[in-house]
Amino acid sequence: MKKTFEFLKRLEKNNNREWFASHKEEYESAVKENKVFFNKVHAELQKYDHIKGVHIFRIYRDVRFSKDQTPYKTNFGAGYSRVKPMLRGGYYIHLEPGNSFVGGGFWGPDAKDLLRIRKEFEISTQEIEKITSDKTFIRYFKEIQGEAVKTAPRGFDKNHPAISLIRKKQFVVMRKFTDDEAVSEGFLKEAVLTFLAMRPFFDYMSEVLTTDLNGEPLI
Repeated sequence: MKKTFEFLKRLEKNNNREWFASHKEEYESAVKENKVFFNKVHAELQKYDHIKGVHIFRIYRDVRFSKDQTPYKTNFGAGYSRVKPMLRGGYYIHLEPGNSFVGGGFWGPDAKDLLRIRKEFEISTQEIEKITSDKTFIRYFKEIQGEAVKTAPRGFDKNHPAISLIRKKQFVVMRKFTDDEAVSEGFLKEAVLTFLAMRPFFDYMSEVLTTDLNGEPLI
């Protein structure tokens, strides 16, 4: 991954179309390198999960509604979606100098799914607390992250013991890597191990989102 990181570091200092055009060959070399890596991750992950496919994100930024008018992202990323409707959650790899991470979860659940998750935590947090207190989960992720509303969502008690979870709009986990770790030969293995550490979380949330509040299947 060294070519990828070298290119991204240079792009950060020269984020303009003229420089990019004159370094297109360097860019294409980095793309080829990280595409091989992302596809290897997909092949390994497929051994342990049912993956719909890999989506490699474009480097071009949509600047139409942004104050930041720099035309290019300074990262490469790939997402791996599980086969719906029974399997929920998505995996993600982010490669960026000084900010590389392997993550996953539920970035933007629709209103129906979000309400179902919140209702589940309103009833009981026993299962999710068991998952998040596991030694492996803590070692890899520490906690569930994600954006949250400022106060209790409509219909929920702001003094509920699980309000910190109920307030969330996203439910994601993340493990950061240094640049040296991300370019090492062992990064592929560590990325896959990180994804596998998410499975208890994903499997529980999949069960929640495919059943009603009485535990009856919806699918």
